[in-house]
Amino acid sequence: MHDERTGRTPESALAELRRRLETGLVSARLNKSQLAGQAGLSRGTVQGAFKAGAKVPSAPTLAALARALKLSAAEMEELRRDAAGGVSGDGPGRPIEQWEPHALEVHPAGPAPGSSGSVEQRVLPGYVPREHDRLLAEAVREAAHGRSRMVVLVGESSTGKTRACWEAVQPLAEKGWRLWHPFDPTRAEAALEELHDVGPRTVVWLNEAQHYLGDRAVGEQVAAAVHALLIDPERAPVLVLGTLWPKYFKQYTALPDAEGEEDPHSRVRELLAGRTESVPDAFDAAALAAASVLAAGGDGLLADALTRARADGRLSQDLAGVPVLLERYKNGSPAARALLEAAMDARRLGVGLHIPQAFLTDAASDYFHDSEWDQLTEDWAEKAYAELAEQVHGKQASLRRVSPRPQRRPPGPSTAASAPALRSRGPVFRLADSLEQHGTATRRRWCPPASFWNAAHTHIAHPDDLAHLAQAAEKRHRLQWAHHLYQRAADHGDTDTLHHLAEMREIAGDWAGAETLYQRAAGHGDIYALLRLANRREKAGDREGAETLYQRAADQGSIDALGQLVVMRDGVGDRAGAETLAQRAADRGNTNVLIYLAAMREGSGDQVGAESLYQRAANHGDTDVLSDLAVMRERSGDGVGAETLAQRAADDGDVYALVRLAMMREKAGSQGGAETLAQRAADHGDPHALVRLAVMRERSGDGVGAETLAQRAADHGDPHALRRLAMMREKAGDRVGAEALYQRAAEHGDAPALSSLAVMREKAGDRVGAEALAQRAADHGDPHALRRLAVMREKARDPIGAETLAQRATDHGNTDALFYLAAMREEAGDQVGAETLYQRAVDHGDTRALSSLAVMREKAGDRVGAEVLAQRATDHGDPHALRRLADIREEAGDRVGAEVLAQRATDNGDLHALRRLAEMREKAGDQVSARKLAHRAADHGGAVGPPMWEMSHRLWPYGLDPDGTPTDPWPELPESVAGVQ
Repeated sequence: MHDERTGRTPESALAELRRRLETGLVSARLNKSQLAGQAGLSRGTVQGAFKAGAKVPSAPTLAALARALKLSAAEMEELRRDAAGGVSGDGPGRPIEQWEPHALEVHPAGPAPGSSGSVEQRVLPGYVPREHDRLLAEAVREAAHGRSRMVVLVGESSTGKTRACWEAVQPLAEKGWRLWHPFDPTRAEAALEELHDVGPRTVVWLNEAQHYLGDRAVGEQVAAAVHALLIDPERAPVLVLGTLWPKYFKQYTALPDAEGEEDPHSRVRELLAGRTESVPDAFDAAALAAASVLAAGGDGLLADALTRARADGRLSQDLAGVPVLLERYKNGSPAARALLEAAMDARRLGVGLHIPQAFLTDAASDYFHDSEWDQLTEDWAEKAYAELAEQVHGKQASLRRVSPRPQRRPPGPSTAASAPALRSRGPVFRLADSLEQHGTATRRRWCPPASFWNAAHTHIAHPDDLAHLAQAAEKRHRLQWAHHLYQRAADHGDTDTLHHLAEMREIAGDWAGAETLYQRAAGHGDIYALLRLANRREKAGDREGAETLYQRAADQGSIDALGQLVVMRDGVGDRAGAETLAQRAADRGNTNVLIYLAAMREGSGDQVGAESLYQRAANHGDTDVLSDLAVMRERSGDGVGAETLAQRAADDGDVYALVRLAMMREKAGSQGGAETLAQRAADHGDPHALVRLAVMRERSGDGVGAETLAQRAADHGDPHALRRLAMMREKAGDRVGAEALYQRAAEHGDAPALSSLAVMREKAGDRVGAEALAQRAADHGDPHALRRLAVMREKARDPIGAETLAQRATDHGNTDALFYLAAMREEAGDQVGAETLYQRAVDHGDTRALSSLAVMREKAGDRVGAEVLAQRATDHGDPHALRRLADIREEAGDRVGAEVLAQRATDNGDLHALRRLAEMREKAGDQVSARKLAHRAADHGGAVGPPMWEMSHRLWPYGLDPDGTPTDPWPELPESVAGVQ
């Protein structure tokens, strides 16, 4: 390539340019250091201009050298252009669109779906503009219009400064701007080397500006070079963007204390004046609301961060710090990991935010592998806490020491509620929210080791924490630790735990011990304990003792106790006493007892007493009883009174009261009265009343009257009324009348009526008409119409027609049409046809078919294929697919295969799989395997619940140790009554 005008090649032009520079240097009798000083350039920039093999000097650099060496600037620029291939140099940097934000130090937030999680593959959350973005946008607009601008965002670490700059320059990317990020060999050196070469339409990226402006050796020179760039019209427009921590901003802008004192940052101070903008630490309410909108729209990173940072608004810090905290957890020392996992388990099992250090240190011991434990030094805990206290972005730490704020409450008697102070004895730590969430998600299947429970019993003092841990132990069938923790909670003031201890004794058959604990709880005001004691006395025949206990509970505010007293008084014939107690319950807002007594009176034939009680309930605001009162008045012949009460009920929202009366009038032969009431019900928004009357007329043989009422119902907004009537006509054999009514229903917008017409036409042999009607029904929102025809064709042994219709139904949104047809084929023995249709259903998004295919493959002997399909079904949200295979394997006698699949099902969240196997093994008499599987279900499920509870007590009457082995008899639970043996 050569220049046709001059005949020079770029190589020859560059050689000539450097020859003239060398000649000028000799003529000026300067060395390169002196030349750099006179030209206002760095030594590196000057060296690069002379050095063979280096890039072509920029226009500003060459102009400065030409002035210093008294060379022709025009001739040198012409040579420079020829050396650059005839293209005017753009200076350092590359197009903005070629930059990746993390390469510009935007903090990574989360990995892209399916990625390895590397920094390059991390995605950014949606961006929420704030006030500082407005100033940035203004600077970008001015730069785009030709004015050089500089903005430095000042804010604490990870408040979103760098991300804001990245978002701000995107409009410039569309205009072809370049971006230069100086960092090699050091930031300050790189900036000083090439700032003089920066050309127009360039963004100068000075992230963490303290590394440039605060450099002890050249910071002031960098500031001067940036200032020169901003005021140089030949290089405009440029945009300089920087970020700075507040402490550096304060340091650089501080004036000397005294006259004559050294002023190390004078040029930096001048440069920053009027060119900074603050970034707040937290999102305000408006920004949080905007973030919530993005989260609701599918931004998982923001949604996740909002769960932790909504309260304090430190959203940017959370997003920046979470990935680093997780990396530190995964790659931390064994001691740090053990402490974190103990803290994770404590939080997920109910311990408060502030976790005692003594608990964590003792709890961590069983989280170590034996080889790790043997290598620990005496100061392992001190080193681990120091490691976990190291801060990441946003001043977050994995486990940080905190000082709980003192509780400020009005003066009053000391209660258990003041116990939070107990938690703060000794140092306490708080686990990072993101690690807490990670632990909850990843460790939910594991039961903490023995050291955890022992440390909890030894060091946890807050009664709420103890109660939560006791409940967690009980759910995992760790009964001995549950007992001790409940007891410790009670000793620390949580009297509510006494009835848990009592329940454990009662379940074990130790009623004497249970009664003692219930009495203790009752003495502390536990109404539940009083009710339990009273119920026990009542069952034992001690009515007087039961009534005394119920009365105590009632006096403490228990409406349930009042109800029990009402039943007892009424049962012995004390109607006056029962009514007095029921009135007390009603006065406290529970009218159910009055209604209960009213129903009893009504059942015994005491209409007057029943009506009186219903009226009292109504007077207490229970308008639901107005309908019952209306019915009673109707039965007694007081039609006017009945209607008045029904109308009151309707006015209060119980339109069914009018419907009940209408139906009663209809049965009594008063058609006019029935219609009037039904019409009033329809006017109150219940057109179904007219439908009910229409059905009654139809059954009585009054077809004309029935149609009239159904039409009125349709006119009131119930198009289904005509269809119901049509169905009755069709069932009675009146095809003509039925079809006419179906047609009228369709005209009122009832798409299923078209479907019913299609079925009638299909049965009559009019397949073309049937398909046309089914298609109309599908077009009007009833995709089941085509499926119904498909089923009829299948039953008529027209598989091709059935498949065609099923496909059309699927295309109209009925995703189960193909699945339904496949099931019919399978049931008929057509395995090939069934599998084909199941596969088509899968292709259309019906993942249920995967499970059915898996079962078919299993039955056909293709176990590998079956497992692959079952796993796919599980991945698509069907938690039962693997368990279904496990059941088949178990029934076939393959216990090993069944257990493998059940374990996979458990790992995918189907806890019932292991429970099912445990039950089957127990029924088969294999107690050893049953215990093993039930134990795994308890551990992996995180909780023992129905139907495992009774089995757990049968298999392990004394509970389980933390490691899952059965607990030996323990003295706190007497051997004679331990478990259901």
